Amino acid sequence: VIGHPKYQESKRIAIFLSMPDEIQTEEIIKDIFKQGKECFIPRYKPHSNHMDMLKLSSAEDISSLTLTSWNILQPSDDDSVREEALAGGGLDLIFMPGLGFDKRGNRLGRGKGYYDTYLERCMKHPSGKPYTIALAFREQICESVPVAENDVEVDEILYEDY
Repeated sequence: VIGHPKYQESKRIAIFLSMPDEIQTEEIIKDIFKQGKECFIPRYKPHSNHMDMLKLSSAEDISSLTLTSWNILQPSDDDSVREEALAGGGLDLIFMPGLGFDKRGNRLGRGKGYYDTYLERCMKHPSGKPYTIALAFREQICESVPVAENDVEVDEILYEDY
């Protein structure tokens, strides 16, 4: 990931805070700050498909976040000081989680459509749609995954192939 050309050229990056069953993103987040890039993380609104990408001030900032009922760390609902990526300069790159992927770039998420809805909003932003990279385990790559009309394909899926 760190050596990827899209990562290298990106200044504003959104990345998920990993759950135990996902690719661990902590070292990537540390590197984003080490390289002087801007880091944004998801804040999911429960009972909806709305998600914002809010700016982290440092890797240590993660320890100030609250744990949701889904066991995800995110900025609290009343946190209004953090920049939302689309209220500013948009995003260059989004690292995406998922449960399954196929080689055509289809992604199976957790079923609420948070990322698809967010990418629709990105397309309306002056900076346009960011490049999307899914981080996966080799075991998550399938022949095909079910897709709906509003599903947005990922540009690239990174996984260990051994």
